[in-house]
Amino acid sequence: QVQVVESGGGLVQPGESLRLSCTASGLTFETATIGWFRQAPGKEREGIICVPRSQGARLHLRSAKARVRVFRNDPAKTFDLQLNSLNADDTAMYYCAFGQSPYDSCSGDSRDYDYWGQGTQVTVSS
Repeated sequence: QVQVVESGGGLVQPGESLRLSCTASGLTFETATIGWFRQAPGKEREGIICVPRSQGARLHLRSAKARVRVFRNDPAKTFDLQLNSLNADDTAMYYCAFGQSPYDSCSGDSRDYDYWGQGTQVTVSS
């Protein structure tokens, strides 16, 4: 049984940084494509960034450019997201997702991912 767990969310002030963690069990972490998504109230889920098996990360959320970093650690089976200079528009539920692609690539389309965590809430407010 696959389990995906996100953690690290919370209430932060504008301008601060946050690092979210994702762990998974029950799947082959090393060959998975992994992505971070978010969903704000009343909005569709959107892809932030993803990392394929061996290639570099691919950014999908333009508003996060220069503010986001990901850390994929296959031996530890963790996939962390760091988001800097947070603002109110970053308030959302953040999700980690895993998929299997026959190609060494990844996408920001949630339909390409098979396993999801419950999410971790990030609220940016003064």
